[in-house]
Amino acid sequence: MRLVTFETAEGERRIGALTADDQVVDLGTAAALYLRDVEKEGAYYRIAQARLPNDMRGLFEGGDQSLALARKAFEYVQELGARAKGPSGEVVLRPRGSIKLRAPIIPKKFFHTAGNFREHHVEAQRAGFSHPVLPWIVFFQNVDAIIGPDEPIIFPEHLTQEIDYELELAVVLKKAGKHFSAEEASDYIGGYVIFNDVTARDIQRREMKSGVFSFCKGIDTFCPVGPWIVTADEIPDAHNLDMELRVNGEVRQKSHSKKMSVKIPQIIAHYSAMGYSAGDIVSTGTVSGVAAFSADPKAWYLKPGDVIECEIEKIGILRNPVISWQQAYGDKFPVAAPTGVK
Repeated sequence: MRLVTFETAEGERRIGALTADDQVVDLGTAAALYLRDVEKEGAYYRIAQARLPNDMRGLFEGGDQSLALARKAFEYVQELGARAKGPSGEVVLRPRGSIKLRAPIIPKKFFHTAGNFREHHVEAQRAGFSHPVLPWIVFFQNVDAIIGPDEPIIFPEHLTQEIDYELELAVVLKKAGKHFSAEEASDYIGGYVIFNDVTARDIQRREMKSGVFSFCKGIDTFCPVGPWIVTADEIPDAHNLDMELRVNGEVRQKSHSKKMSVKIPQIIAHYSAMGYSAGDIVSTGTVSGVAAFSADPKAWYLKPGDVIECEIEKIGILRNPVISWQQAYGDKFPVAAPTGVK
């Protein structure tokens, strides 16, 4: 399934699954319908709400039981087609154009992997980047910076002049756990999503002098995630996916998930010492081709008016425009750069 969080024309946020013909099945309503018609449950609304709440994290907190109900409800609605109506006549199938997709999930924790693709490490060395990026390190992403498909990345000109892109494959965990092995890791994988690790390189260079960086990647809107979560059963081998990032149609990053130095089960198992919650996200690192390590970084850094497309095979395309601070907030700059920083 391709799991989405969507907003209706009335402003209500719900969870759904995308059909092959680009319609969104409202999973909560679909579950109530399935429970009434197929499983003959009397309290179908109450059971549906308990097992499929209108929140993606809540779905994953339900584990395999909730995911199984979501799939059964999704398939049942597809069988009914245009005849599908909720138990009280609610809309179950919505054309994608009638709703707005949001970030598919806001995790409790976002585990960020850096330096996992050797090609990215090699280009960093070649560009003389000030701090070694060795495979592999972890830090936490700011979950409040998450945006969804087609939402704008806001360029804070008062903070940075060097905004870069980083295409990454990320994993969504379907259950809580800690201290487990790489052999057990597959039991925790709920699905996969695209992540664009937007980075302010000028801020990053300053931060890396201390060996720690986070502000450069955690600024508001710097964490596009989406466009949906593809469940793990749809991607049997996450190390066999083409990856490509384009800016205004021009290919900037092009690689393959098989080039990871450390594979997904090892990453997930290693971080498990910090403890996972259902719905947490683990990124796996970016590939070569970022602006900062190119022959002409200034020409390749993002600017207002740019449109970034992040594409990963079997998942889809995460698209986000870049807009200026003035477009978003007007001329008022509430935060100045620290004294002495240029």
